[in-house]
Amino acid sequence: MGHRKYSAPRRGSLAYLPRGRATHWSPRIRFWPRYEGPPKLLAFAGFKAGTTHSTIVDNRQGSLTYGKEVTFPVTVVETPPLVVSGLRFYEMWNGALRSVGEVWASDTQRDLGRAIKLPEKFNSDAAWEKLEPLKERVREVRAIVSSQPRLAKTGKKEPGKKLLGTEVKVTDVFKEGGEVDVVAITKGKGIQGPVKRWGIKKLKHKSRKTVRGVGSIGPWHPHFVMYSVPRPGQMGFAQRTEYNKQILRLSDNPADINPQGGFLHYGPIKTQYALLRGTVPGPAKRLVALRYPSRGIVEAEPPKLEQVSLASKQGA
Repeated sequence: MGHRKYSAPRRGSLAYLPRGRATHWSPRIRFWPRYEGPPKLLAFAGFKAGTTHSTIVDNRQGSLTYGKEVTFPVTVVETPPLVVSGLRFYEMWNGALRSVGEVWASDTQRDLGRAIKLPEKFNSDAAWEKLEPLKERVREVRAIVSSQPRLAKTGKKEPGKKLLGTEVKVTDVFKEGGEVDVVAITKGKGIQGPVKRWGIKKLKHKSRKTVRGVGSIGPWHPHFVMYSVPRPGQMGFAQRTEYNKQILRLSDNPADINPQGGFLHYGPIKTQYALLRGTVPGPAKRLVALRYPSRGIVEAEPPKLEQVSLASKQGA
């Protein structure tokens, strides 16, 4: 037993306690980065299709592999156009944002009414007239957008007025070579024990009562179990944010990315898509939010894609 490693009381982070299930399978963006420039959308939504691998010529100055071909995993996110169904206007009041009004498109999607309750007989022209005297007080405008999974088969006032009721494409929000933050709900794994959930070491095979558990859940006093003790419970299906994912390609030609037989548990890409470097949380078909980066913007030219694997994923 001299080779056994004893220093593995816990390998998971305590930063996300309590580890419970997310309330909904669609992510909720709780933080928006500061943005200075002409008004535009700061996020976009897509559906995770799957992963493959790609070979590119590294164009990052100072990298050890600069100018060389490197291969790494890439994630394909299908991004059908979003429909701007409404706009909500906010003013600053007592140090916080307060809603001063909203405007809805005259012809909203028929599918949107199945997800949320829409206002009946909304007069858009009257709403714009009501907001006209409040234009100087408006500090922030938020768009109420809806995705179109049916397609996938899975100043401040004027730009918003032109945007209302129209379709927005991913190329209108992001560009190739840029970076985005990815917000998604991870793959759910149900109730799991402390070995799988926290990465602790198993006890020796002659241990009494249990092997896949902690040696002790704590002392006699204090007379309670500390929160930091690895315990069984829910694993996965939690919201996570991964920062600065580089956009390698934005395209509306599915033939350039569809593998033989389509993506597992998803099928073929049918609309626009975004090719992201690295992995993305969640299983196939999960809604993924692409947000304007919050940890600095790195202006870079898109790397040269030498090859994207289109081999069949069946049996991979």
